Amino acid sequence: MFPLLDSAHHAILTAMLAPALLMTATASLLVSANTRLARVVDRLRALIVEWAHDAPDREHRDIQITRHRQRAQWVLRACQMLYMAMGSFVGTSLALAVDAFMGSRLGLLPTLLALLGVMFLLGACFAMWREVNLAVGSFDVELDQELARRRN
Repeated sequence: MFPLLDSAHHAILTAMLAPALLMTATASLLVSANTRLARVVDRLRALIVEWAHDAPDREHRDIQITRHRQRAQWVLRACQMLYMAMGSFVGTSLALAVDAFMGSRLGLLPTLLALLGVMFLLGACFAMWREVNLAVGSFDVELDQELARRRN
């Protein structure tokens, strides 16, 4: 009745490990992305306080706020894709187990879920790459402003 009882369940469990390793990697990236998002939000809050006090360099603060909002959006996109990747990898693992019980009736579904997860992971990496570029660009602008202020 259950092909799993007739087959090597160790092979099925081994197949389920690959998505589990991808889930671990994705979770690690999620922790990093959420930390970056928290830092961007903290920086935005500090800029808003300075902006509210009508700092003399308000124009520079406006630019910084815009850049940090862009950063937050890129990190948000990365987090969304990472959560989708996580869901795809969990779905892959579950599909592999169900497929074993059903006698390989799911066809390409486990493979397609894994492929979808990897594509989400790639998209998240691109989003984080973009956010890091914005972060370094923002830092360079802030550093240039501070150096100019100290020279005057």
